[in-house]
Amino acid sequence: MTKKYKWVNDILGWVIGIFASAVYIMTAEPTASWWDCGEYIATANKLLVGHPPGAPTFQLLGRVFSMFAGGDVTKVAVCINSMSAICSGLTIMFLFWTMTMLGRKLVANMEGGMTPGRMVALFGSAIVGALTYTFTDTFWFSAVEGEVYAMSSFFTALVFWCILKWDFEYDNPKGNVNPNRWIVLIAYLIGLSIGVHLLNLLTIPAVVLIVYFKLSKKATVWGVLQTIALASVVAAVFFPTAAMIIIWLFIRVFRAGGRGSLIAKALSARWPNGAFSSPLSVPSSSWDWFFTESSR
Repeated sequence: MTKKYKWVNDILGWVIGIFASAVYIMTAEPTASWWDCGEYIATANKLLVGHPPGAPTFQLLGRVFSMFAGGDVTKVAVCINSMSAICSGLTIMFLFWTMTMLGRKLVANMEGGMTPGRMVALFGSAIVGALTYTFTDTFWFSAVEGEVYAMSSFFTALVFWCILKWDFEYDNPKGNVNPNRWIVLIAYLIGLSIGVHLLNLLTIPAVVLIVYFKLSKKATVWGVLQTIALASVVAAVFFPTAAMIIIWLFIRVFRAGGRGSLIAKALSARWPNGAFSSPLSVPSSSWDWFFTESSR
């Protein structure tokens, strides 16, 4: 990849991301929309607990954006709606870079490599694809309201772009740079994204398949099925169970006093029947108390 290609790719990505963000901010809802938007805006502004399974990452970031209202409660909604607009604009930016990375892999297998004509075609197709998605009805609808879907789409686009960066650096090693740093970042981002929406878990099969095809010397249909099955078990069974056990242990260890006692009392008040006493029955909204208490 030439320096010229990288420079043009970076500039176009930022321009498209800023353009999409500007469109969404100018068309953002001035107040709360229907369904859960009012609840998310209120809970983010006051750092309260929303409906299960909770959205602590969204609420913490929403609180930061609500501060731009300057204490004017009539401006809180538009500030949090603008956060969704910015997240959606960043989603379009990473979508553009994802398409150019996939297109570059196709061009690399062609005779002659990346020629000026192919570069124009590659960037042109990526621009058309990114801008088409920018103005699709469903995505635009979610981009202008205080809901979790815009931020969740951002994390999804970012995670998939990261695994493509890993794929590129694995094929093009640079000195002491370890491409597995992208895998670590992906794990961190998926952890954060669960505090927004569970949609990001759907990227796990795609991530592990890319890793499988890259590391496997001889990919087979059976190997692909095993990889998908393993990823599905981890995403659907192992991770939720492990997360609930960790929360339960946190409550039990610190229940005698301090912050753990506050969390236990809060859980007891909300679920007086002792629903949180078993590690497999800890309600998902326990995440909200965990993050909120940890941030105080």
